[in-house]
Amino acid sequence: VQLQASGGGLVQAGGSLRLSCAASGRTFSSYTIGWFRQAPGKEREFVATISWSGGTTVYADSVKGRFAISRDNAKNAVYLQMNRLKPEDTAIYYCAADHKFTVVPDTYDYWGQGTLVTVSS
Repeated sequence: VQLQASGGGLVQAGGSLRLSCAASGRTFSSYTIGWFRQAPGKEREFVATISWSGGTTVYADSVKGRFAISRDNAKNAVYLQMNRLKPEDTAIYYCAADHKFTVVPDTYDYWGQGTLVTVSS
């Protein structure tokens, strides 16, 4: 499966953005999709993940209550709605796919190219 993340940009603190992860491949609906982010000088960290059916989601504590992950298997897409953004949310955001349901980035087999989110204070 090939992934492409989009929707990043510059937003003021308190604002919102919606990231999209578009996938190619007929087996998209069989994959867990995760969102991860990497800030300058920091390691890649887990943000959110959604099971193949969309029935199970997990969030990092730092984004819980502010971000929402969803998917539309008919459109081969996963979304990350980000609300009440903070400057510490500034990072490159990546979507990734794997058949396992996991929050560990190293276990994901397929990665998109990333989209930059910048939150100004």
